[in-house]
Amino acid sequence: MDESADQQVPNPAPAAPSSALSADAVPVGTPLEWPIVDADGPLLFASGTVLATADEKAFLFKHFEPRRGDLADAAAQPAAVADTHAEPQTPLTLADMHVEIGALVGVRLQMGSGAPMHPCRIIGFAPNHSLFITPPLQQGRMLALGLGENIDIVAIASQAVFRFVCTVEAICRSPFDYVVLSRPGPIRRLRERKSIRVETHFAVRFGVGETGDTYDGLGVAKSLSALGMSLMAPWTLGAVGDRLRVAFRLGSVEMDTEIQTTAVIRNLQKSTGADSSSVHGLEFDQLEPAQQIALKVFVFDRQDDVQQWSHGFK
Repeated sequence: MDESADQQVPNPAPAAPSSALSADAVPVGTPLEWPIVDADGPLLFASGTVLATADEKAFLFKHFEPRRGDLADAAAQPAAVADTHAEPQTPLTLADMHVEIGALVGVRLQMGSGAPMHPCRIIGFAPNHSLFITPPLQQGRMLALGLGENIDIVAIASQAVFRFVCTVEAICRSPFDYVVLSRPGPIRRLRERKSIRVETHFAVRFGVGETGDTYDGLGVAKSLSALGMSLMAPWTLGAVGDRLRVAFRLGSVEMDTEIQTTAVIRNLQKSTGADSSSVHGLEFDQLEPAQQIALKVFVFDRQDDVQQWSHGFK
């Protein structure tokens, strides 16, 4: 009997395709068939994005570790970091927040992890510490809220940002549309100063000038504040006072938000070596309320890495 005929050697399972990208695998001038993410998970380019030049691709591989975002072994999102800036020693009250009528508020449905914040404003306070707010909007329509539903609140005061949970007590239509929220639950405070920035490393699409439907290249956000960013680009994008268009995505434990806005060049540092890259200190303008909330939340989530601006943007 031929024993070799009876011995079945299983074929090895095919190796899963690697998500790591080589420069040859990334096309120039044609839409991407898959998203590109950095090694630790943040999105660099959505599928369908077009890299315009070979220099842009070289910049991508120099400053990031591109991977295919559609493959299973793409890096997982980092674990959420516990909030070390809460102040549990003395419970905060509504009066402690010094939030005034007209203050900007972000509302997020508590059940939707990572859901976006929807902007609205405080329009009144009740003696029992209930809050009256304008209806939160989603794409121009009232956000669907349910009576008794718990919602997350981010309230932006003059010197700090506060987080707490309220219950929807009433949705009113007369004499105008407004929502009544319960007394806030435990309140967490995050300190804010206009000078605070956090170190970052994520991709930014930029376009020269205030208008246009397309972007001219890819840069790296080296730092970010609620007011602006330090943007490294492969070349000098303009002079101090010129305007740019920027687009980038902010991901945090609170939300995942796409930012598209214009910015003014306030500071410029050109490379003195063979590298032609330049660092642009940008000040944002024309930010929508939801974008303002997203920027503040992103910065406060990363205050362990805070540095102080010395003289304006760097």
